[in-house]
Amino acid sequence: SSPDRDSNLDLPVLSSRAEHDKRVSTLRNRGGFPHKNFKRNRYIFPPTMKQMINLSVTLWSLAMCGVAVGLSVICLPFVSPALRRICLPYVPATSVQVNNVLSALTGRSGRLLDLGSGDGRIVLSAAKAGFQADGVELNPWLVLYSKLQSYRLRFNNRTRFYHQDLWKFNLQPYPNVVIFGVEEMMPELQTKLSRELCDEACVIACRFPLPSWKPDFILGSGVDTVWVYFKNK
Repeated sequence: SSPDRDSNLDLPVLSSRAEHDKRVSTLRNRGGFPHKNFKRNRYIFPPTMKQMINLSVTLWSLAMCGVAVGLSVICLPFVSPALRRICLPYVPATSVQVNNVLSALTGRSGRLLDLGSGDGRIVLSAAKAGFQADGVELNPWLVLYSKLQSYRLRFNNRTRFYHQDLWKFNLQPYPNVVIFGVEEMMPELQTKLSRELCDEACVIACRFPLPSWKPDFILGSGVDTVWVYFKNK
């Protein structure tokens, strides 16, 4: 071979730096060197069965945690009364109790307050009978339900529902008060009624009577009994 040619690559022998760079460029064009911007192909393999199972278990666990948190938020207002000093659970009024309350209110007028209004059926029935009726309830879900029922029945301009502790609620503006309580709360509630109600007030106690007030009359029997008190008598 000629001394002026490279025996392996069949290229002319170059001496200068410029010629060297030209030789390298020629080799790159022939595929002798990878280009500086060359990147190897990266293969993405599909997940294995074990990985898919682990992912499914993780997603299922997260979903169950979300359901548990949601149920806790909904159920807590119904369970928490049992944890208070005086347990005041939600027990809906029967239709007989509602009718007895309305009978006790015959001839009465003015504003009415239901202490522990629950699902709002006493308040809504009183509004239907012509009263401006309000309810006080500590369970936010029952307050929301009562408001929705009020809008549905178009009594929202004659009813109001307060999410508040009945022990902190001012009774003074109300000449008519309905109570669905438990026996343990009645002595303390009687003190609050004596202190805050006006002299012309009418108090209707359902399920349990006030301990030392003498009722003016009693309607119904058993769990549907209501005791009616007039404060000025």
